[in-house]
Amino acid sequence: MSSSPVIIVTGASKGLGLAITQILLSTFNAKIVAVSRSIPQELETLRSSSDHRERVEVVQGDVGSDETSAHAVKVALERFGRIDGLVLNAGTIDPLGPLADPENTIAQWASTFQINLFSLVSMLQHATPHLRSSENGGKVVMVSSGAATGNTSGWGCYNSSKAALNSLCRTYANEEKSIVSFAVRPGMVNTEMQTKLRALGEKGMNPEELERFTTAHKEGKLLKPEDPGFVIAALAVKGHEVKELSGQFLSWNEASLSGYQRPQ
Repeated sequence: MSSSPVIIVTGASKGLGLAITQILLSTFNAKIVAVSRSIPQELETLRSSSDHRERVEVVQGDVGSDETSAHAVKVALERFGRIDGLVLNAGTIDPLGPLADPENTIAQWASTFQINLFSLVSMLQHATPHLRSSENGGKVVMVSSGAATGNTSGWGCYNSSKAALNSLCRTYANEEKSIVSFAVRPGMVNTEMQTKLRALGEKGMNPEELERFTTAHKEGKLLKPEDPGFVIAALAVKGHEVKELSGQFLSWNEASLSGYQRPQ
């Protein structure tokens, strides 16, 4: 690409989303529209840094709102003139609990699907006309999960929403031949979501499944956000180089993505 790529990143304020944003700025010289419900100090520092402030715009709002998606696209076009890629990272694991639990309400499911699925549809609808005109074709990276193909107890809503995300990615790739799209499994990353699982997992998960997560934390086996984050950032910039993978559900560290791994 002849100039800095313009990327919209959702869920950019912390954890994996923040790592992706930092990598896009520092490694790929990208221009970023960071979408976040809040603006914590880390994101504010990026926005105000002398190194990055000309290349970062922050859109504060509820990612589940169609107005937020529309505004993010508008900001990208007004500030940077185009859109080359999307990183659709925002997500939630709530509600945790058995499917038959009366406290696990349809309203809670609807709220989760609004964030984990419908917000992606909204952003795609607003951004696709502009992605089509990107120099090397647009790129879309949807942050998925192993839960998309799993059956972890207490995760019924999350499992279902991520399975739907994978289906969305396949369909989008089939419909938009000039745009590459990937659903990426980032693995077990040391983020706030993992902290929440360890704290609340007993509510709905069986002990053996919960132990897998607590043991990974105790043994220091959780991934640094920068490792899968680098792969996701790289795909958002140069995913057209592996267009044969478009539409697929990919683990961050699989062999087909060896050229996208973080330098060690």
